[in-house]
Amino acid sequence: MTASPGTWVYDRYDPAEERLRESLCTLGNGYFATRGALPECAADDVHYPGTYAAGCYNRLTSAVAGRRVENEDMVNLPNWLPLRCRTGDGPWLTPDTAEVLDHRQTVHLETGVLERRTRYGLGDGLALTVRQLRLVHMADPHLAALRTEFTVEGGALDLEVEAALDGRVTNSGVPRYRDLAGRHLTHVHTCADDGMSWLRCRTRTSDIRVGIAARTTADAPVTGVRESLRAVQRTTLRLEPGRTATVDKIVALHTSRDPAISDPLQAAVDRVAAAPGFEELLAGHRTAWGQLWRRAELDVPGEAGAILRLHLFHVLQTLSPHTAELDVGVPARGLHGEAYRGHVFWDELFVLPYLNLHFPEVSRALLHYRHRRLERARAAARAIGRRGALYPWQSGSDGREETQRLHLNPRSGRWLPDHSHLQRHVGSAVAYNVWQYCEASGDAEFLHTKGAEMLLQIARFWADSATWDTGLERHRIRGVMGPDEYHEAYPGAEHAGLDDNAYTNVTAAWVLARAREVVRSLPEPRRRELVERTGLDAGELDRWDEVSRTLHIPFHEGVVSQFEGYGDLAELDWDRYRARYDDIRRLDRVLEAEGDSTDNYRASKQADVLMLGHLFSPAELRSLFERLGHRLDDDTWRRTVDHYLARTSHGSTLSGLVHGRILARARRAEAWAYCQEALKGDVADLQGGTTGEGIHLGAMAGTLDLVQRGLTGLETRAGALWLDPVPLPELSSYTFSIRYQGHWGVRIRLEHGRLEIAVPPSDLSAIDVRLPDRTVRLRPGDTCRLALPG
Repeated sequence: MTASPGTWVYDRYDPAEERLRESLCTLGNGYFATRGALPECAADDVHYPGTYAAGCYNRLTSAVAGRRVENEDMVNLPNWLPLRCRTGDGPWLTPDTAEVLDHRQTVHLETGVLERRTRYGLGDGLALTVRQLRLVHMADPHLAALRTEFTVEGGALDLEVEAALDGRVTNSGVPRYRDLAGRHLTHVHTCADDGMSWLRCRTRTSDIRVGIAARTTADAPVTGVRESLRAVQRTTLRLEPGRTATVDKIVALHTSRDPAISDPLQAAVDRVAAAPGFEELLAGHRTAWGQLWRRAELDVPGEAGAILRLHLFHVLQTLSPHTAELDVGVPARGLHGEAYRGHVFWDELFVLPYLNLHFPEVSRALLHYRHRRLERARAAARAIGRRGALYPWQSGSDGREETQRLHLNPRSGRWLPDHSHLQRHVGSAVAYNVWQYCEASGDAEFLHTKGAEMLLQIARFWADSATWDTGLERHRIRGVMGPDEYHEAYPGAEHAGLDDNAYTNVTAAWVLARAREVVRSLPEPRRRELVERTGLDAGELDRWDEVSRTLHIPFHEGVVSQFEGYGDLAELDWDRYRARYDDIRRLDRVLEAEGDSTDNYRASKQADVLMLGHLFSPAELRSLFERLGHRLDDDTWRRTVDHYLARTSHGSTLSGLVHGRILARARRAEAWAYCQEALKGDVADLQGGTTGEGIHLGAMAGTLDLVQRGLTGLETRAGALWLDPVPLPELSSYTFSIRYQGHWGVRIRLEHGRLEIAVPPSDLSAIDVRLPDRTVRLRPGDTCRLALPG
């Protein structure tokens, strides 16, 4: 693999790397995406073509370990890619069955085009070069196109080419899910004639109708072929040496979730019939990508810059301006594969802070997804006897809890109880994102309406979850899990759940204080509406204030405890396990296979307490602890960082990201190693095969936010931009632009101890920029250059 800021290139054909390449060569536009599979290859143990439309889910029931288990999946839609060729009656050419002389795949990041070039040896001195250009259109979100060029060397030949739409697909891209039901499509109907082919189907239980139409043109007549479950078109090309023959396949995709259509199939047929040719489509696609890159300007030198460019590319393909028109959340693995079943977790906590400062309309739409499911979250709270809103750990189509109650340990082969639904801190993540979005965008309308409603109901849940402990004279939140998934229960306990997870309690206190502040600051007519709708009274606001000051935060050995009783757990012999196993990132699976449990040890999968340092600036975190009656000085925080750093296996791609950001301030010399792990998590597949099942979108967006906010200390609060840079030696000079409260393209540059800020000309008001030692007021058109403290 070779990379540059503009391209991502894979040379040679390597079956062992194909799944990884397919994920990282995925093309999408925020509406749908297609993995970078070779069009001539069907799904098998090497290849996995997959096409996914944002928010397109279906629910099936499977028999697992003697139980009936229901799962909702993001559906693998009919495969629009298939295009294969052969000579005479010979086998269809694929890299697995024919001699491959050369092979290269190139993702052109600037233009959103996947280029593939394969040279096959055909024997008798003949060679065939296949070059393909693929795009998933960024200007028209329903279109995709594939241009294939064939060139022969050594003599003339007749080449049969087949293009198809394939409805035989299943969800089978994740090996550990293969024992579960995965046939989501039904009522597949196809048609193909000389000009067009189409396929229609529907999902089995969600009853989403899908229509795909294709227009195939070639340098020879194209004829339709009747087949069951496939819409097939064929042509025969006469190839002469030195002359290239071309086949173009233009595809349209619609589903019944789309607005302003009546029938998805008719919409697809009409759209593909009206679509221009490949060259004109490519020109419009390039223009749309050029606009995106300008809005998300990021110029970082070296290898880090190339990887960040790839990360930004995949974030934009999953969550583009087209996403703002949809009712969808943030799929944790992008639209790139089937891991996590396409569910929405708390990963938006790592994604929206980046989007807020470039595509706030997308952030707003993603928060609308949460607001539309507020009533479902309130029902979930009522189901456990609580007031307010309990957002699910995993969300899908309608906002119910989608977390599986069993999970498979592939190391032991056992199905085990899964208590992840006790990670109730996802509500705090939703609240945090509401506040961050409104601060960055200045969207008072959203804050006063939907934002205030969500904040109120999340705060109400936390206040109702807190119980008073007369011995401690503190409020406590019991029976939860924190971000660290290695701890679900106390050793030997009959029931799952932990008490007073520090991350949960501190963020709950933040939500309670922030929600109270927002309610009290609402315009009086709006506040009256909210009070009338929710039954809120002054006594409830007073309770929020009290709980936000009295939640219990446990400590042990002079550090913040991950949860009450954490300090009583045994120490793990880390050296022994590292010597015994090549990789202990998933230490939970290792110990379970040995008949042990991570519940017994001071061992973390990922950042838990330290997540607080990711969300809050040092000053804000100190203020939160002071509100809770604790002094969090630099020494206490440094000891806390050191304690968990030595006891974390980094079994999540988010972990290195969080540690790198924290160490940039706490212990700069060690920060870069963790930043590199975050950067290379997917491109080097550090989690051991997981990237082939879909990218880790939160980690990718988090690395962008690391350079945008983490290393610059950039905050948007109190109507100002706050900057407190801590550039790393390895990443001390770079440029990016942001969109801040209506100012498009505010340019920020760090360079060797200097900071430059440029505000583009406009008729907007000035921006206050606050640094630790000064405040600068910049009017539109101004540029300011400042020396940073040593």
